[in-house]
Amino acid sequence: MHLYLRTHVAASPAQVSAGFTRELFLALAPPFPPFRLLRFDGCQRGDEVHIELGAGPLRRRWTSLITDDGIMPDGTHYFVDKGQVLPVPLRYWQHRHLMQPAPGGGCYIVEDIEYRTASSLLDRLLYPVMWAQFAWRRPIYRRWFGLVGRR
Repeated sequence: MHLYLRTHVAASPAQVSAGFTRELFLALAPPFPPFRLLRFDGCQRGDEVHIELGAGPLRRRWTSLITDDGIMPDGTHYFVDKGQVLPVPLRYWQHRHLMQPAPGGGCYIVEDIEYRTASSLLDRLLYPVMWAQFAWRRPIYRRWFGLVGRR
């Protein structure tokens, strides 16, 4: 299943890329499910991010590896995280983070996500939950990186 969200912010792609820190990662965490950051190396190739979701006996680990990062010829900064250890029911996870130059200034922060479970029906049922988890980030990005038209 493919999920794509785009948020326009005032900061440049380079500023946003540099701003993907441990502090931002923590700020982006939605209120549910319970979340604990166990490891955050950064957003460059070879870095890892380990989180724990849920509480008590429902706790599940999620480990992602940054498999690629760089700058495209058009000035888009990017990094890609790929799930290594995923919580049930996920079987595949790839999240491309793009910071694309926006006409007139600022940039678009793009969440380009591909995920799969064991069932295409379950993939579709999870879509609204996945969308909400990442739509949650939009106002946070705007607070951190500025509203377009305001600096």
